[in-house]
Amino acid sequence: MIILYGIPNCDTVKKARAWLTAQGLAHEFHDFKKAGVPADRLAAWESALGWQKLLNRKGTTWRKLDPQDQASAVDAITAQALMRAQPSLIKRPVVEWGNRSTVGFDPAVWAAEL
Repeated sequence: MIILYGIPNCDTVKKARAWLTAQGLAHEFHDFKKAGVPADRLAAWESALGWQKLLNRKGTTWRKLDPQDQASAVDAITAQALMRAQPSLIKRPVVEWGNRSTVGFDPAVWAAEL
């Protein structure tokens, strides 16, 4: 089962969900805003993908953070704490393709996952 994690009003998440639907791929959507960030999944993504890849330093949420909070993201532990507190700091979407995970939306990469 494909599980897509993100927030519903994110344009990239919308494109990703539409792409999955257009490919005829059943998927489950996990809304960070409503259901939160599963701590065990966040740790698994960090282990597989790296915290630097998961932490979205280009988004509005990051820019609105206090410079002190931004500076506190120096390793996996501190980055995960920030991402748990502010789910919008997680680059979206995170997708679990069964036994593998990806972050971001790239149709070519996604096609290779199939």
